Amino acid sequence: MKNTVSVLLIIGILVLVNLLSRRFFFRLDLTEDKEFTLSDATKDIIGDLEEPLTISAYFSEDMPQQMKKIKNDFQDMLFEYSTLSNGMIDFEFIDPKEEEEKQAAIQNGIQPLMVRVEEKDQVKQQQVFSGAMLQVGEQKEVLPVLVAGSGMEYALSTAIKKLAVLEKPSIGLVQGHGEPSLSDLQQVYQSLSILYSVENIDLNTETEISSRFKAIAIVAPKDSIPPSHLAKLDAYYNKGGKIMVSINRVNGDLQTAQGTDLTTGLETWLQGKGIEVEGSFLIDASCGSVTVQQRQGPFMMNTPVSFPFLPLISNFADHPITKGLEQIIMPFASPIRYLGDSIGTFTPIAFSSSQSGTIRPPHYFDVQRKWTAADLPAGNLVVGGVLENNITGGKLVVFGDGDYATAGQQGGQRSDNSSLMVNSIDWLSDDTGLIELRTKGVASRPIDSEYLGDENSGKRDMIKYLNFGLPLLLVLFYALYRNFSARNRRMQRMQERYV
Repeated sequence: MKNTVSVLLIIGILVLVNLLSRRFFFRLDLTEDKEFTLSDATKDIIGDLEEPLTISAYFSEDMPQQMKKIKNDFQDMLFEYSTLSNGMIDFEFIDPKEEEEKQAAIQNGIQPLMVRVEEKDQVKQQQVFSGAMLQVGEQKEVLPVLVAGSGMEYALSTAIKKLAVLEKPSIGLVQGHGEPSLSDLQQVYQSLSILYSVENIDLNTETEISSRFKAIAIVAPKDSIPPSHLAKLDAYYNKGGKIMVSINRVNGDLQTAQGTDLTTGLETWLQGKGIEVEGSFLIDASCGSVTVQQRQGPFMMNTPVSFPFLPLISNFADHPITKGLEQIIMPFASPIRYLGDSIGTFTPIAFSSSQSGTIRPPHYFDVQRKWTAADLPAGNLVVGGVLENNITGGKLVVFGDGDYATAGQQGGQRSDNSSLMVNSIDWLSDDTGLIELRTKGVASRPIDSEYLGDENSGKRDMIKYLNFGLPLLLVLFYALYRNFSARNRRMQRMQERYV
């Protein structure tokens, strides 16, 4: 009787825990970037749903072992989304093993993947499905391929946000002065088009910049901007308009190894707002590299060489625009200074490293030059900032480089470059909901500047030997401890038998 009561009590506890788990979800996340914790942006997006959402996940049941984690992670994530939505999100998993189900998945925009599988000493190609379709009413959004990691949450939440936005506000991209087109900013355009309708603005044909634009961007103009065009920018800004400016004050040409000055009139317009973008090259010990050919014996080898004119910026202020960014590259950037008055509030948001400096054009690029600490006497030079007009409410986001956005089109760690521009537009448009998601996850882990250079080789060697030797020492100490403890126990037992 007692055993029966105990069994029934355990079953009752398990049932109660199961019921409570469906209502209250809790997970302990010890990862540095909280990879397994839903962001506040996701919770806000789910909470704003006004219509029921259905998610159909297409996963092959017999998918390779290396891809099963994607399915399990997505299933756990959907369970969290559904729990937080209070019944607004429903989901199902479909195994498209029958031909009819396969065709349905393909018609919904989910294409099968060919995956290399090793099985019983054989290598074969296997067709698998790993995607999802979201539907709200008659609207559909497709995630053709799901990937592991924090990108899964961004893909799912942005798809939900895209379905939830009924009328997209307009964002303008100024054209006509040699600026990059939307096709040159494809990665930026894809991110912006989730929430906005992105349009070109031709200041030759527009009599004024319409107030329907929540924000506009002018990126890397190469040609002179007529005063009439600058007057249109003024009129928009003075009415409380929001503008992002990415400007090149210098031009670097690696083909001719020449660095020259660049003036378009935009720098003069910025000076009228109290912002001076210096006509000089920023150089930095934390930098990208260029590939040069070097002879090694009878062979010509391509060798990467550090090039301080390609600064890697990883020093950011605590600001929504730079939240979560790890590192961006700013080719041939220039420092920024604020010389304005109390009418505007200027906030620097991006800085060079502690070892940086400037060089005025014209300049000849010598990629073989050996740079020393004397060449880089400055530090924390401002390369990006925000100006807020305290009277009109106008806002300016200014970067002393116009090419960082196009430098981010290759993906990888450079995706932070695109995020910087998209985050700027989001902040100017008062919609920072996806900034936290967009930059969630580790993009890169650059070496601190204090460990760079030949003069710091001792520090690097110490860290290297410590990483190699410390685990061995810990194992050795543990073995000695175990041996010492066992010896003491043997001595104690021998003494007890002797007594």
